[in-house]
Amino acid sequence: MNKFFTMLKIELKLSIRGMDMVIFALCMPLVMVLILGAIYGDQPAFDGAGYTFMEQSFGAISTIAICAGGVMGLPLVISDYRQKKILKRYQVTPGSPTLLLGVQVAIYTIYALFSLILVYLTATLFFHVHFSGSLPMFLLAYFLVLLSIFSIGMMVGGVARDVKTASVAACVLYFPMLILSGATLPYEVMPAALQKIADLLPLTQGIKLLKAAALGLNAEIVWVPFLVMLGLMIVCGGIAIRFFKWE
Repeated sequence: MNKFFTMLKIELKLSIRGMDMVIFALCMPLVMVLILGAIYGDQPAFDGAGYTFMEQSFGAISTIAICAGGVMGLPLVISDYRQKKILKRYQVTPGSPTLLLGVQVAIYTIYALFSLILVYLTATLFFHVHFSGSLPMFLLAYFLVLLSIFSIGMMVGGVARDVKTASVAACVLYFPMLILSGATLPYEVMPAALQKIADLLPLTQGIKLLKAAALGLNAEIVWVPFLVMLGLMIVCGGIAIRFFKWE
């Protein structure tokens, strides 16, 4: 356990110095809250809605950090460590490659949770967002989405031949999900044709799950998103474990 926390402290410092995750996982969600809040303020999500547009968008914005860490951060770090033979070297030291990967997952989870808190506090203090759903259900949904998206990143990073391959795959996954899933551009304002395309993205289903939990909506509408997230976690996680390359 001491090895884990020592390595976590070192790797977290390196990550913060790199600034990538600070920008994309912490700053970007805050900017999106401020932009959407300035545009929509406390407007109802739609005529007759019992919640505001910002309350509806809170769950979506909170996934930006998950997407950044799981789809961009993890694949690039894992493939880089493999290419530089760092994972191989860990196999002959008291610290195992699994420990190193566990530390990386913990770091991106910390970013995601810190971002979630910042987004909620900003939305509450400046735009009077109220959490009307079940907090335990929201947190369970949040961790399910986190694990599902992280499993995609582990799969990409685990099977990619090199950093360049992982980078291409990560970009192909990251930018469509960031823009079209509803994390930045609200899903509700998209044209119907674009919504159909967005529904094919895994993060879109995760956002639907989070919105339902945050707003306390009918549980019947979350079964499909729940099964999609659970299925992704099992399938992608299984592929990552089965075909992971240590060197």
